[in-house]
Amino acid sequence: MWARTPHSSGRTSVAKETMPQTSVLFSSILRPSCSGQVQPSMGERGGGASSSRDLIFQDGCLISGSLEALIEHLVPTVDYYPDKTYIFTFLLSSRVFIPPHDLLARVGQICLEQRQQLEAGSEKAKLKSFSAKIVQLLKEWTEAFPYDFQDEKAMAELKAITYRLTQCEEENGTVKKAITQMMQSLLLSLAARSQLQELREKLRSPALDKGPVLKAKPPATQKDILGMCCDPLVLAQQLTHIELVSATVCLPRERVCSIHSEDLMQIISHVDSRDNHRCRGDLTKTYSLEAYDNWFNCLSMLVATEVCRVVKKKHRTRMLEFFIDVARECFNIGNFNSMMAIISGMNLSPVARLKKTWSKVKTAKFDVLEHHMDPSSNFCNYRTALQGATQRSQMANSNREKIVIPVFNLFIKDIYFLHKIHTNHLPNGHINFKKFWEISRLIHEFMTWTQVECPFEKDKKIQSYLLTAPIYSEEALFIASFESEGPENHMEKDSWKTLRTTLLNRA
Repeated sequence: MWARTPHSSGRTSVAKETMPQTSVLFSSILRPSCSGQVQPSMGERGGGASSSRDLIFQDGCLISGSLEALIEHLVPTVDYYPDKTYIFTFLLSSRVFIPPHDLLARVGQICLEQRQQLEAGSEKAKLKSFSAKIVQLLKEWTEAFPYDFQDEKAMAELKAITYRLTQCEEENGTVKKAITQMMQSLLLSLAARSQLQELREKLRSPALDKGPVLKAKPPATQKDILGMCCDPLVLAQQLTHIELVSATVCLPRERVCSIHSEDLMQIISHVDSRDNHRCRGDLTKTYSLEAYDNWFNCLSMLVATEVCRVVKKKHRTRMLEFFIDVARECFNIGNFNSMMAIISGMNLSPVARLKKTWSKVKTAKFDVLEHHMDPSSNFCNYRTALQGATQRSQMANSNREKIVIPVFNLFIKDIYFLHKIHTNHLPNGHINFKKFWEISRLIHEFMTWTQVECPFEKDKKIQSYLLTAPIYSEEALFIASFESEGPENHMEKDSWKTLRTTLLNRA
């Protein structure tokens, strides 16, 4: 939560120590040790009594089951094919209990057993139908979670299953063609992922510019954001483009579309001690989450830098009012993440302490924005606005109206606390599948938002500035702030004295 502290100037700001810069949150979540509306298809599995006995339904919805029964429920039969929502939810959540390559091996074993039964009965038509369904399941798996197959063990299991499926001469043509197409698509996805990871390794660098502390402000003639773009709507659109589009993958700051469903499951991948399998967080996946989180922090610090480095008070006032208008346009678009980052930047202590500057700012619009982001009642106002944007998106006829970019920090918290509140296992030893329905619903909704095609044209100059402009370190921000408006109390005077001593020692 954010602690709010009153300023003597009359405006309220978020205390610096509790700003939503989420490095600590991500470290604690990632590095330590569906809802009932969804109805899976209930065709006869033919998997024996144990399968039905170990699955529990409520009002036609699957709410719990043993891991073995849930795996069997995933595998098609001649007369049954699992609901697509179940396939997505189980494949997404199963990694908490069993590595993908082990799950694939178990699926392959069940397929082999069923295939042998059909071959023994000389039921060639049913055998062909069964093989087609297995290929369809594998196709859905490789399309939804292609990066499961980066693991050599998983790829080996996939090849073993597909090899068995092509053994029957009559089905070689159709099945083989489908398998070839599936493998080609998978390899393309893996190649793209591999290239992105290579770029990440080359460009992995600190999120913020922590270079030499500035001894003086830059010349007043140095270019700033207003020199690049003076239209708040245009800048809000470019921020939204950055959030949604990852065309410039050569830049080290990742955007939301770099995140995949399985990445988000890393939040709960460190399961409780009752699980036989303890899923290890994949650094390449947690990096996607942390890198997108860094974009939020970078934008906040960029806003603070743009304000603090301005020499003239009149220009600083204009800069603050400009960013307030940009944040408002982000809100109207549905880009809540950039909006929150901008508000956070203006509430950082080096900016918030500039009382003389703030006294000249028309803060009515800023107060409205802070009301929307009020943390009271678990950010109730923000959640109401998010729900409204979601409904607009669902009814939209244009991509412009479909845009919903939630505050990523709060979205991550929602998943994490949903995981912490509800246990993975029930007292009878079953997996609490109702919990994973809900987590899956949240993640699926988020992924739907990330796939919206951005309707705004890219402005290379503006985006280049936003992504590469120098960002002051926290120390440099305070120095610039004190140079603009001197310290006013004993605490500030002590801080300024310490900073000057540090500068002299470095010199």
